[in-house]
Amino acid sequence: MQNKQVIFDYSTVTETPDTRASQEQITRLYTRYRFASEFCDNKDVLEVACGSGIGLGYLAKVAKWVVGGDIDENNLKLALEHYNGHNNIEIKLLDAHNLSFKDKSFDVVILYEAIYYLHEPEKFVAEARRVLRDNGVLIICTVNKDWAGFNPSPYSHKYFSTLELYEILNENGFINIEMYGDCPVKTNSIKDKSILAIKKTAVTLHLIPQTMKGKELLKRIFFGKLIPLPSEIEDGVAEYIPPVRISHNFPVNDFKVLYALAFKGKR
Repeated sequence: MQNKQVIFDYSTVTETPDTRASQEQITRLYTRYRFASEFCDNKDVLEVACGSGIGLGYLAKVAKWVVGGDIDENNLKLALEHYNGHNNIEIKLLDAHNLSFKDKSFDVVILYEAIYYLHEPEKFVAEARRVLRDNGVLIICTVNKDWAGFNPSPYSHKYFSTLELYEILNENGFINIEMYGDCPVKTNSIKDKSILAIKKTAVTLHLIPQTMKGKELLKRIFFGKLIPLPSEIEDGVAEYIPPVRISHNFPVNDFKVLYALAFKGKR
């Protein structure tokens, strides 16, 4: 019998405009799109698993054309409502494993905080390479499973280390691959150490809520006042500190977030 992917309600684990977030969370969100925008100037861009499309408008300010796709229709409804009438943004229902585009359609393909939800991530990587033009780049961002406060999301299948992420990209034909770390782990103060210890205990005892809404209470306790996420990220919501280049040869435990830039040809 052929395996069939179960479609979950990913809207419960997606950052949407009705979510209240910590400043660190907003900074991470801003960093993702600010980082990607450096590769999108006058380019055709595809963001796979775009969620509610919080970053699409930011990319569209510099890109020629932006397509945002997601497998969850509840997420796409928010994106469709917000970007209705936007002349260089298209919203599509799509499956990351089977991208419904012709070969070499895009200059940039983005997958943010979603590779761990894919039951066949290697199939997505191959599809991304297929739809990229010869000088195109795939940008992946994922939580780092090797930092001490890592907490797996419901519906997830597999999390990647720096080496594992490098290998899946290399094995699927990307020849120039760069790894980066973002959001340094803070353990200098007593407060930082206490928060990390409490979170590790909560993760071990499976006390972390499973949804974005459920996590808001914990964030208020640890981070104080929360801020509603915007419908569209903009400059000025956070300071931009570029991700730091790291090696793929060793486990990294001092960054919460990993980035991979995978170029189909020369950089």
